[in-house]
Amino acid sequence: MNGNIVVGQSGGPTAVINASVAGVYSAAKRAGIQKVYGMEHGIQGFLMEELVDLDDYLGDSMGIEILKRTPSAFLGTCRYKMPPIDGNEKVYEEIFRIMEKYNIEAMFYIGGNDSMDTIKMLSDYAKAKNKPQRFVGVPKTVDNDLPVTDHCPGYGSAAKYIATTVKEVICDNGSFGLDKPSICVVEIMGRHAGWLTAAASLCKGEDCDGPAAIYLPERIFSIDQFVKDMKEIGETRRAAVVAVSEGVKLSDGRFVCELGNVDQGTDVFGHKQLSGCGNTLSGIIAKELGYKTRAIEFSTVQRSATHLASLTDIDEAFMAGSDAVEAARDGKTGIMVTLVRDSQFPYHCTTGTYDIHEIANFEKCVPTKWITNDGINVTQDFVDYAQPLILGELAPYMVNGVPRHLVIRKN
Repeated sequence: MNGNIVVGQSGGPTAVINASVAGVYSAAKRAGIQKVYGMEHGIQGFLMEELVDLDDYLGDSMGIEILKRTPSAFLGTCRYKMPPIDGNEKVYEEIFRIMEKYNIEAMFYIGGNDSMDTIKMLSDYAKAKNKPQRFVGVPKTVDNDLPVTDHCPGYGSAAKYIATTVKEVICDNGSFGLDKPSICVVEIMGRHAGWLTAAASLCKGEDCDGPAAIYLPERIFSIDQFVKDMKEIGETRRAAVVAVSEGVKLSDGRFVCELGNVDQGTDVFGHKQLSGCGNTLSGIIAKELGYKTRAIEFSTVQRSATHLASLTDIDEAFMAGSDAVEAARDGKTGIMVTLVRDSQFPYHCTTGTYDIHEIANFEKCVPTKWITNDGINVTQDFVDYAQPLILGELAPYMVNGVPRHLVIRKN
């Protein structure tokens, strides 16, 4: 490639999304690409020409190493839905005008389902208009719900945080329960796919029994059955922790969180804002069984805990960004980089590429065979799949007792 490139981030951040930016930048510089721009706040910021020269931040190895240890989206993120091409060409024309202005030959977009739709739309427009620019998606999502790829950068670190924190909550909750059973309900992210909640199972070991129950959105949720489950758990355990996905649904299609909350609205993609499932179920336990109970909502901390990121996840996120540049240099466009598990024992992962049309707007859920027959736990096959993804640590750089992060300087 003779021109410059631009990289952006979109959707919910992860603990390793910045490692993919570092991978794109490093590979581009090795290839002799002169300018690597970062779009602030994704494609929405790009439309406003909000660009930064990444040399100003990553021009030395220390900048790259700090970026790997920086949570959230260093460049800023957005949730921007590209309009249909027919009758809405002004948005597309503006994007290509800006690309031509800055001599940008390739765009790399790091994100999940909706972000891959942006890559699909832009690459389709370029093809239809015989534009030379290339568009490559880099996978990112704690939800682990992108199809084709074995797993997604961001998932391993969130899973590591969840397993670690659930284990600590189990220890804390186990201190109580002498007078009556104590059940703690931990609410974990996951709208339609239960990969994150399933990760709670990874805390089980010689020193921990693991969660007493795990409820995933892949199974219809029954309030009556939940009460029966909690009653049985209370009769056999002094104290217990149960993990539940925020997106568990009743048979009538309602989210459980809707039983206790007013409508919190939807985002630009029509996704309902989910929160409060744990509090709702904790209230049911208290009312129906009289047990001591509380709810803990992990919320955004499960995707931003870079201090507890998986080194495996960081390395793979970096690799995905780096190999995205190589794919564009090979002339590929309208594709997403995928992670390919070459070996399970020992674990080994490489990358591939796949047509974006087979990825955008599709969702991968936890396989039914990885959920136990009673619907309240996961099988050893899931543990074997997820365990390698949480291995290893990358110590943060500590300054005055807290981690040092990389931030964009504002005038």
